[in-house]
Amino acid sequence: MAEHRTMQRGALLDAARSLLSEGGTEALTFPALAERTGLARSSVYEYFRSRAAVVEELCAVDFPVWAAEVEAALAAADTPEAKVEAYVRQQLALVGDRRHRAVVAISASELDAGARDKIRAAHGGLIAIVVEALGDLGHTHPRLAAMMVQGVVDAAVRRIELGAAEEPDVIAEAAVSMALRGVRG
Repeated sequence: MAEHRTMQRGALLDAARSLLSEGGTEALTFPALAERTGLARSSVYEYFRSRAAVVEELCAVDFPVWAAEVEAALAAADTPEAKVEAYVRQQLALVGDRRHRAVVAISASELDAGARDKIRAAHGGLIAIVVEALGDLGHTHPRLAAMMVQGVVDAAVRRIELGAAEEPDVIAEAAVSMALRGVRG
């Protein structure tokens, strides 16, 4: 029975990822989750009490996976500059991933404080990955610099998500250039 519940929970999370990546937060509704999974709407409530609870669980499950992928990319890089570049490139490479799109689609303003705190904590964990490399580059406030680099990544992600005029690889190059050289290009 427990295995069946785990499978259904997984199916609900997968359906939530699809709904979020296709239509943003408005698309993530319990009737839509029920329809996607073939479960009764009342069954969806047995697993999750709210949309925020679905989002919290997605973050708990998916963020560590991306963080591990970003960390692996940094570990493979041999200089501080290469680590910062890997940090930017790996996150942008994950944009096409449904798990990433799902969380990008989540607007923090419509979530409860608990869900927002979890998302912030997960982002903090991601930022921590690049702090050491920025310290090695001589930044006096490496955590602040890491937040700025993440801001560049987030802006590039939004640009890619919007289907902007530029190709994703052009956006990625601009993000890497901004992260490594600032406005000097």
